[in-house]
Amino acid sequence: MEGLDSGLKFMPREDWDTTEQFLAVSDQKHVEKKPYRRIRLVIGLALGAGLLALLIGLLVWGFHSNQDVQVKKVYIGSVGISGKPFLPEYEDPSSLQFKKLANQVDKELRRMYSENPVLDKYFTRCSVQAFSDGDGGPDSILAYYESEFELPASQEASLNEAIQSLEPSAGSQHAQRGRQIQRPTESLTLRSVSSQALDLRLSRTNITEKVPINLHVKNKNKIDSPGFPDSTYPPNTSQKWSLRAEQGHRVRLDFHTLFLEDDCEKDFIQIYDSLLPIESQLLTEQCGYPHGSLSYVSSGNVMLVLLVTNSEKNFPGFRAYYSQIPANTAECGGKLLGERGNFSSSLFPVNYPPKAVCTWEIQVPQDKFVKVEFKKFEVGKDGATCVGDYVEIEDQRLCGNRLESNVFTSESNKMTIRFQSDTSLVYQGFTAYYEAFIPTNPCPGKFKCSNNMCIISDRKCDGYNDCGDNSDEINCKCDVTQMMCKNNLCKSKAWKCDGVDDCGDNSDEEGCECKKEQFSCRNGRCIAEDLKCNGKNDCGDGSDESKCEKSLMLKCSATTYRCKNGRCISKANPECDGQTDCSDGSDEENCNCGRREYQSSRIIGGQASRKGEWPWQVSLHARGQGHTCGASVLNDCWLLTAAHCVQDEYAEANQWEAFLGLHVQGQTNEWTVTRRIKRIIPHEDYNTLSFDNDIALMELDSSVTLNQYIWPICLPPSSDDFPAGQEAWITGWGAMVEGGSSAKILQKAMVRIINHTTCKNLLQDDVTDRMLCAGILDGGVDACQGDSGGPLTVTNPSGRVFVAGLVSWGQGCAQRNKPGVYTRMTKFRSWIKERSGV
Repeated sequence: MEGLDSGLKFMPREDWDTTEQFLAVSDQKHVEKKPYRRIRLVIGLALGAGLLALLIGLLVWGFHSNQDVQVKKVYIGSVGISGKPFLPEYEDPSSLQFKKLANQVDKELRRMYSENPVLDKYFTRCSVQAFSDGDGGPDSILAYYESEFELPASQEASLNEAIQSLEPSAGSQHAQRGRQIQRPTESLTLRSVSSQALDLRLSRTNITEKVPINLHVKNKNKIDSPGFPDSTYPPNTSQKWSLRAEQGHRVRLDFHTLFLEDDCEKDFIQIYDSLLPIESQLLTEQCGYPHGSLSYVSSGNVMLVLLVTNSEKNFPGFRAYYSQIPANTAECGGKLLGERGNFSSSLFPVNYPPKAVCTWEIQVPQDKFVKVEFKKFEVGKDGATCVGDYVEIEDQRLCGNRLESNVFTSESNKMTIRFQSDTSLVYQGFTAYYEAFIPTNPCPGKFKCSNNMCIISDRKCDGYNDCGDNSDEINCKCDVTQMMCKNNLCKSKAWKCDGVDDCGDNSDEEGCECKKEQFSCRNGRCIAEDLKCNGKNDCGDGSDESKCEKSLMLKCSATTYRCKNGRCISKANPECDGQTDCSDGSDEENCNCGRREYQSSRIIGGQASRKGEWPWQVSLHARGQGHTCGASVLNDCWLLTAAHCVQDEYAEANQWEAFLGLHVQGQTNEWTVTRRIKRIIPHEDYNTLSFDNDIALMELDSSVTLNQYIWPICLPPSSDDFPAGQEAWITGWGAMVEGGSSAKILQKAMVRIINHTTCKNLLQDDVTDRMLCAGILDGGVDACQGDSGGPLTVTNPSGRVFVAGLVSWGQGCAQRNKPGVYTRMTKFRSWIKERSGV
């Protein structure tokens, strides 16, 4: 053992007979020596490690190879050419003059790219697409080009950085002051260059690009999206319209109709202040059913309109009218003298053009100061720092559409106001009023708000926020008709417990019959708040379970919804909400109503609606009187209106004509349908004195075809509840002001449902249970003469529109504390069914 411990080799004993034979073993593995087993293990481990290393290497190689997949990048841009007048031949890509100039520009672009190692390495081709008048004076041209690069995906960032070096410097808002080249090339001098990546949505592989349409703008004309108005636009399509006005003019585009898919990632229309879709010159991108100003003006004499669609949900599209206006039409600014006056951004209410700069210098008499109040303000984007588009007053920049205060004052008899817009994304702009005031008496005969507004003195402490900052309602002493809120504001006692937070701290809604920790049932009972949605009918009328995830089967009552199988459920307003609540599915039957096909009394204080926005709205014309009342479409044969519209000499059906699909009075179009009335069915219990049961049906002399411009409104079941404070809309062509003329364009306005008890107290009149009140208690928004019979509509969570009421009566129009009164439709669902079958 000592020899082994000392490291000597093992040797056989000398006294062994080496010739002696040993018995053979049956399993050689069991007698194999351990050193050999260790060798095989080592070899196996080595092979495994090698395979693992190979696998890791392949993965790493695969990752890097994926990073180096060749990709194609397209950039578009413009380059200015100085000292060369624009020729008519440059508008025609097939002309020799176009080809020659394009070739010169192409060579210079290639030379520029060759000076940058990244651009030079990956550049594949470029092509000049179009020319237009330049912005560098009479002898200047703008060339629009497209460049293509092919490179490994891992090098995209480097390419973008190289392209950025060719773009205008930061802060260059009003000219393309990019790389100043100033190099003659065969008598060609390039002034500047800009370049940007093409919008990825424009390079979808499945899009069919239609042949571009080139239009010369001289007289007013129109462009339609493909298929408009007879059919929806085609899927997976790209269509461009290039508009070119005469020299010294701008292009103006006014949309007549615009209906697209709501999602701008799918379908969209873009308008550019150029002849290529260069992002920095994008004036607007629209989709869905946009509102607001839809009129656009170019900075020069060209404009590009681009429509892109995908494969889903194709919509009607658009119609737009184009025209040209002299370039100086958009000029603004100047000196404003005198004690008062108005001024506005370029072309207001049309969207202001890009690259506008206007300065107004206001000067009033020496002993007075200047006050400016913005009546409308929508300039650029909201943001802490206003760059691009803004209004500047005495070193203060304003932008967005929500000003902290819309009144500004000077500390002298002068004030300077500057307006600026950059090269992209235009908005409606502003309109403002200025006046001189004596510093010691800024609001003669009126109350001065903290924000410098002046209001009628009688409106101080009247419970309404007339100033906009509540300064007219601070430190007030409440009179006998008012209550004191916890925040020390005074509000009308009639507003207490009306379901609306009038105080702003909800203190006017505290202690209202039920305690704060209790739930108020529709039947007037109070239960503990924690009993809501516990699966039990604790109220007795199911109202504590009406807004819960799961409905209860209850004994039928006036407050429960009756399914077709005769069983009743607790859920409030379950009909046509997109969820099946009845076991027989009857709550989702007969729901082919109340949908705008594509989505995306005159209404005092409202705004003009868009074509097709209210497809159930009908204009009723009395013989020799023109528009007289409103009505709603129930189906292809029946209309719904107010009984007071069809009394006395108007009771005969032959006195009436119905206009369906109408938008502007006196202007019928391809979507307008007129019908005579076959018969009229007023409610048999209509009271001419109280206007109770103010409802009537009209049957058309022939059916109409339902479409996106003529569509039925949904009727609410008797169990539906429209709580106080719920948003509702009124529509009609009635009087613009009380006693005034009717509206030409269909008007709309948002109001809120008013608590029934509150309404009775305010009107001090016989407001019955068959009536519904709605309005804005501040006043200024209401239905009026000519709106009678028209719908008061609400929208359920699934987007389906129901008629909650019919315009019936009111005390004046749009007066404070005088809401409008409507026929409550939930009381007449069975009557309509019995008389018309609808």
